[in-house]
Amino acid sequence: MKGNAIVSFFRVSSVLLLLVAVALLAAIVTMRLAIHGAEVQVPALKGMTVSDARSETAGLGLNLNVDNRYYSGDVAAGHILTQSPAAGTVVRREWAVRVSESLGPQKVDVPDTVGAEERVAELELRRVGLEVGSVAELPDGKAAEGTVLAQDPPAHAQDIARPSINLLVATPDDEGPDGYVMPDLTGLPVVSAQLALAKVGIKTALPRYVDVPVAPVGSGNAPPRPPVKPGSVLTQEPVAGSRVDQSTMVKLTVAK
Repeated sequence: MKGNAIVSFFRVSSVLLLLVAVALLAAIVTMRLAIHGAEVQVPALKGMTVSDARSETAGLGLNLNVDNRYYSGDVAAGHILTQSPAAGTVVRREWAVRVSESLGPQKVDVPDTVGAEERVAELELRRVGLEVGSVAELPDGKAAEGTVLAQDPPAHAQDIARPSINLLVATPDDEGPDGYVMPDLTGLPVVSAQLALAKVGIKTALPRYVDVPVAPVGSGNAPPRPPVKPGSVLTQEPVAGSRVDQSTMVKLTVAK
């Protein structure tokens, strides 16, 4: 009797273990199906119109964001230049796909805003279809407050990457200042940066020129980066926001 009971116990235990194993396997399979069901491959969007790309991504449960717009002589206006993540990348649904849109070839002439009041310069840029990019300030005792001291790209520049112009604007120069706040000079032509600093008596060391590798189209979730223009300031020392005076020697690293 005891032997039969032991055998029956082991049989029941074996059946229970088998049922548990089957349940665990079913749960694992269900989880994998659920996970893979929530994943999609990012389609190839380059060359498509933004409207078509938006429909394509919406059908896959993805969100399309137009992060930047660039001039291009190769891709028609309204079509996609770059995308991130790259085509074929597996992502979860509701993922944001960031793209840059072509504006077609540059057709506008960059106006000369140097010497104009900041507000007038902004209106002139918008009148021709350009935007105001970053605005840096620099104390200047010889120019009226709000006067544009320099711009980047310069007037009449060709083959500019984006429809935006960065401005360097004069601020009041108090008599006998103890020092200045270092402006952000990155992106400005090195000559414009040196001139702006020289106007308030700050010297610059001989610029250090470096090669700049071509930026990749974009990887992961990083947005595409515009090309770096030769002769533009890459880094500065001291950094923007630092206190400087006439004894400070500013060091600039410039793109070849």
